[in-house]
Amino acid sequence: MAEISAKSFIPESFPGSTSDIAGSIGLLWELIKAPLVVPLLRISVYICLAMSIMVFIERLYMGVVIILVKLFMKKPEKRYKWEPMREDVEIGNAAFPLVLVQIPMYNEKEVYKISIGAASNLSWPADRLIIQVLDDSTDPVIKDMIEKECIRWACKGINIRYQIRETRGGYKAGALKEGLKRDYVKDCEYVVIFDADFRPEPDFLHRAIPFLVHNPNIALVQSRWRFVNSDECLLTRMQEMSLDYHFTVEQEVGSSTHAFFGFNGTGGIWRIAAINEAGGWKDRTTVEDMDLAVRAGLKGWKFLYLGDLQVKSELPSTFKAFRFQQHRWSCGPANLFRKMVMEIAKNKKVSLWKKFYVIYSFFFVRKIIAHMFTFFFYCVVLPLTILVPEVDVPKWGAIYIPCIITALNSVGTPRSFHLLFYWVLFENVMSFHRTKATIIGLLEAKRANEWVVTEKLGDTLKNKSNAKPAPKKFRFKLGDRILIHELGFAVFLFICGCYDFLYGKNCYFIYLFLQVITFTIAGFGYLGTIVPS
Repeated sequence: MAEISAKSFIPESFPGSTSDIAGSIGLLWELIKAPLVVPLLRISVYICLAMSIMVFIERLYMGVVIILVKLFMKKPEKRYKWEPMREDVEIGNAAFPLVLVQIPMYNEKEVYKISIGAASNLSWPADRLIIQVLDDSTDPVIKDMIEKECIRWACKGINIRYQIRETRGGYKAGALKEGLKRDYVKDCEYVVIFDADFRPEPDFLHRAIPFLVHNPNIALVQSRWRFVNSDECLLTRMQEMSLDYHFTVEQEVGSSTHAFFGFNGTGGIWRIAAINEAGGWKDRTTVEDMDLAVRAGLKGWKFLYLGDLQVKSELPSTFKAFRFQQHRWSCGPANLFRKMVMEIAKNKKVSLWKKFYVIYSFFFVRKIIAHMFTFFFYCVVLPLTILVPEVDVPKWGAIYIPCIITALNSVGTPRSFHLLFYWVLFENVMSFHRTKATIIGLLEAKRANEWVVTEKLGDTLKNKSNAKPAPKKFRFKLGDRILIHELGFAVFLFICGCYDFLYGKNCYFIYLFLQVITFTIAGFGYLGTIVPS
């Protein structure tokens, strides 16, 4: 028998005609498809189906728990001891604990007045409240504006302190940590954190502090975010749907079943003793809030989520700001999981069930698998099976389970139910950024500790619309508006959709063409608010 070598399968030369080149490529494809492409793609399908089952069980579990919580569980005021704070006849305002309000800022030109004004209007005895504005701004004009605003409120009798640092070491975690070291803070029992765009109601402290005062095992009381600009554009509506599910379901389930959830970084009240026992603020990841929460939870402290206690805030309305935020929110948890998984597993202060919940449910499924499954299955594997018909995806994995998961995700924002299908398409686009960030965090690669403050517009657009229109100048930054990766996926999915339209049997091209449109819109930067130069 003649000896067969790899050269036998490859033509010695490729003729110049297009038909011959196409024929050679087709021959090469047929040679590698059966022994290599089909097995790898089939394994990828099995892995994606396994991940879909994990996500489905997690969503179903939380759906069942939230129904039981709403139907049978008592409200927090009944589950925990709660009594309103009142002035004592003998000791007066000393009956109220000394509370510190921290407001970290970084070049927050458009919104700094909002949080400072809201914090200054909190209904709490003036001598039992300290407001600390932690300004890391690098723009001297903005720093001067913020300082003057603090002086203005101080002249009204508010105990407000303006603090700056020489460097931004540790970013937000560094600022919060530095603020707790001040001498005038040593007698404070609790610390409230508000980002620059947050505006609490005056009764915020009166509703939350009693849980901490009367329940010494509670370390954190977290409020729910409400969004003042959710109707600004389609991008903010999509964010509202995702975050409402997070608060309505994920935070409520964690609080009700394990008294544990991730601190949201703002709109919450910490017991300072719990912060100190957990080791204080650390800047080893971009999710210093989650880091502190996990460490405090491993010390045995309990957390309480109050869905009825709502704080107004602002969503990022530009696509660029949203992408940076999602990178931080996806990369940070994955990086923290890498650094803490063994510490959680070896911990002896919490139950085995709670450790399983934190490692598997809180971290692995929600922070890692959910992103990867969405991207690889809907944007890579499923389209590839169209080009390789030898690999089949069962209907339950391609249609039924995703539809159920989507329906369960919609419970947080019933008013946006009609936008559900577009939300799915949008989430598939964002899953690319989240998956990339998750992998960066797991590998602790470049950009793992990148911190970009989320830009908030406040009343910028309103003020510009009321101002005298200036001559328009065309300013175009290619990197800000044209996103090559999104456009590349749009081309890939378009090819898969055309192939399915011509030769497929499952009508996936309907979904694929809609996904192509969404990727294209994102690729050309036409998502969210466009801020004029």
